Amino acid sequence: MRIVVMSDTHGNIFALERIIMKNTDADWIIHLGDGEHELDNFLLSHQKLAPKIIHVAGNCDFGSMSPEVFVLPVLDHKILATHGHLYGVGGSLDRLKALALTNGCDIALFGHTHVRYQSYQNGIYLMNPGSASIPRDGNKPSFGHIDISPAGIVTNIVDV
Repeated sequence: MRIVVMSDTHGNIFALERIIMKNTDADWIIHLGDGEHELDNFLLSHQKLAPKIIHVAGNCDFGSMSPEVFVLPVLDHKILATHGHLYGVGGSLDRLKALALTNGCDIALFGHTHVRYQSYQNGIYLMNPGSASIPRDGNKPSFGHIDISPAGIVTNIVDV
């Protein structure tokens, strides 16, 4: 099972389209916020992909009706997806990890900081795929993959 994760496209429909169109074989595509407008525009002409795309609201998705947190059951795992601004991810991941544990999740995804991050802490895989358009860490724009198989979980962050 492959899950593609992106965040913080901030109006860059070209980056969003490049990521999705190169990964149409993914089982799920998750957008972690600050890109709802371009995602909606993309889906107008790619409606067949809509059932496999999940979006959560970011702090710049003004007027969004999308959820702020989403829990996705995948095989024997649960994935928590949130933008992260409501959980202080710019300073600490403690609130995010607590939210994941409260919801029985072993994978927690967040964006907001525009900085790539992945780790495994206290039984939780944590990933911020960075920004697909405006990275703040000196790296190229990026997105992430999560591969889940009977052998385990592998996370990876790649350049757009």
